[in-house]
Amino acid sequence: MAAVSAPVRLQRCVVSPTGRHSASLIFLHGSGDSGQGLRRWIKQVLNQDLTFQHIKIIYPTAPPRPYTPMKGGISNVWFDRFKISIDCPEHLESIDAMCQVLTDLIDDEVTSGVKKDRILVGGFSMGGCMAMHLAFRKHQDVAGVFALSSFLNKASAVYQALRTREGELPELLQCHGTADELVLPSWGAETSATLRALGVRVDYHSFPGLLHELSPRELETLRSWVLAKLPGEPGRARE
Repeated sequence: MAAVSAPVRLQRCVVSPTGRHSASLIFLHGSGDSGQGLRRWIKQVLNQDLTFQHIKIIYPTAPPRPYTPMKGGISNVWFDRFKISIDCPEHLESIDAMCQVLTDLIDDEVTSGVKKDRILVGGFSMGGCMAMHLAFRKHQDVAGVFALSSFLNKASAVYQALRTREGELPELLQCHGTADELVLPSWGAETSATLRALGVRVDYHSFPGLLHELSPRELETLRSWVLAKLPGEPGRARE
């Protein structure tokens, strides 16, 4: 199955900072969703937008492509999967193609004046998996990466890349619900343990009773972590 063809410019939903822009957060949606849909979902959970004084949030939308778990149906997904399982191989061709497309998004932020170490990448479910590939394989100099209800396959190319890495790695925030029946909590825990063994600093949070979804407490955990990784400029008002 063919990967996404380059060049591709992703549709983007942007939430601007309320003050001076000095950092950026790229938040990737789960399979079948959109950037606008993820923003609406977060707004519904929090009863308001997720906003920061100095951080721009970018919610890109994955381009539509055939998706094998939907019997080849067209869906907005970051990459293809052979099936939703921790035990199967990764569809690396489509993952690598999307890494390049998302690299263009990171480059746009750098060109606009945001330093690479002032950029966070992360996502929900498939978006979190995509973010881990992007950060740990291609952009180890970003400020950090977060993965909500996500996992990496047992033989992930991320693990292979980390075995030969040099230098510091971005910290990972990982959140997972104990009642998730789509991405099993054991898959998230195994991902966390493997990454830790390869030298990644993992901040893992388990949420009792949470399904494959977002929650207010989870998003507040994310907000606090984001502000710790991307603090406001000295001398400016705190959030």
